[in-house]
Amino acid sequence: MDILNRFTSVVRKGVDDYNMIEEGDVIAVGVSGGKDSLVLLRSLAHLRGYYPKKFGLEAITVDMGFPDMDFSKVAELCEDISVPYTCLKTDIREIVFDVRKEDNPCSLCSKMRRGAINDAIKARGIRKLALGHHMDDVVETFLMSLIFEGRVSCFRPVTYLDRSDVWQIRPMVYAGERRIAEVSERLGLPVVETTCPEDRESKRREVKELIAALQNDYPDIKAKLFGAIQRLPLDGWGIDNRRKSN
Repeated sequence: MDILNRFTSVVRKGVDDYNMIEEGDVIAVGVSGGKDSLVLLRSLAHLRGYYPKKFGLEAITVDMGFPDMDFSKVAELCEDISVPYTCLKTDIREIVFDVRKEDNPCSLCSKMRRGAINDAIKARGIRKLALGHHMDDVVETFLMSLIFEGRVSCFRPVTYLDRSDVWQIRPMVYAGERRIAEVSERLGLPVVETTCPEDRESKRREVKELIAALQNDYPDIKAKLFGAIQRLPLDGWGIDNRRKSN
């Protein structure tokens, strides 16, 4: 459990720095079945046992209808760690690929998935959703906005969605993808590999490969970009300002 203790301390730093959890919260964890969301679920379940602000957890998977994706082992994990689990069956894959035949399927798929999970948690009276985005996602999103849109922008550690009345939190913003993969492997988490045909063809994949190439000459480039996002700071990333406003 040492590896889980160490990793959960990183998660707790993100939670504390950005005031992600309040006393009495019930937090829904969006569980795709990938390593990121499973590690997030496992660490939040561990944090729940000793965090000074008491909170509850639920886990929700949006099954988009891709073939050969079995979430039964995820359900077993949730039972083992005493977290209620819901797997929502949807026809998102059929709508995006067969009906709409989208040229940019990732965008519509993401919107439909977010809508489905927000509706599901609101029906349960839950207003806070934890997502498995990590430090690599932060840097990649920042560069995607810069390269493809000409904007200096990124998602926030804590975001309020006024249209759905849901708070999104990202407790793993201080954790790197490589470390998350190690935790997942060491804990033997039941990763469900995606069968989405677009998984390795997205713009995010292009940026991920660009960063990997840059790291050959600048090994600390991700840490420096992440630090720049906080020091600027981008909207929502100023730790001191958030503490003063809460």
